[in-house]
Amino acid sequence: MAGAGRVAWVTGASRGIGAAVAAEFSRRGYAVGISARSEEQLARVAQRAGGRVLVVPADVTDREAMLAAAARVREELGPIDVAVLNAAHWGQMSVAAWDSALFRRHLDTNVVGMVHGIEAVLADMRRRRSGTIAGLASVAGYRGLPRSEAYGATKAAQINLLESLRIDLAPAGIRVVTVCPGFVRTDLTANNTFPMPWIMEPDEAARRICDGIERGKAEVVFPLPMMLSMKAARLVPVRLWAWGFSRVPQRSAPDRANSAPPPAGGT
Repeated sequence: MAGAGRVAWVTGASRGIGAAVAAEFSRRGYAVGISARSEEQLARVAQRAGGRVLVVPADVTDREAMLAAAARVREELGPIDVAVLNAAHWGQMSVAAWDSALFRRHLDTNVVGMVHGIEAVLADMRRRRSGTIAGLASVAGYRGLPRSEAYGATKAAQINLLESLRIDLAPAGIRVVTVCPGFVRTDLTANNTFPMPWIMEPDEAARRICDGIERGKAEVVFPLPMMLSMKAARLVPVRLWAWGFSRVPQRSAPDRANSAPPPAGGT
């Protein structure tokens, strides 16, 4: 198997894309450590995945817990070759009832949580001059979207963080992969009340993510129509972009938190 003898650690692995990525790595022969808050849900993921899967509960917002989780993966499975930092929080914002606490939850999980994951693997990877850090951002980080002030801002921050990290870690032999999915069918997307073009199943998303990591890509964005449309959107003038969305009636959706990527892995 391609991953025989290699170790992957996946955060936000209790459901959705994270669970599917863990199963895909296991299928490819990796030993896999999986982390999220719920030990019960992780145990079910491990049972379905088969292979050598280690359940290591951890809250990404807790720095000490993340450092301990990575240390346990290394102790029981071996040095971490691939870290997939996937945990995320998703909730729509409203200018009619601004919620700074909700914004803070996005920052703590999406940005600080990723920072904790990086810290948990960075020293060992630098010491070995080897390893891959893959961060799950989103196409939602490319442009501002309606009611996405918190989620979109944190995804843009993740994209920038990973780009800077790629520059600084290249001389150390460590690869950094930015993963920006479009819509993926998960528990979270089931509650969306807006159109979700080119929606993809989690297993297919996981295959694309793992393929991109194994092929040494710096960026994994899918599906292709979503990638082309969102990258082209960067070229639209700021005023025109805002005017276009202001003409579209917006509907609210309930706030949902989860340790797996939100609707679309990112939108």
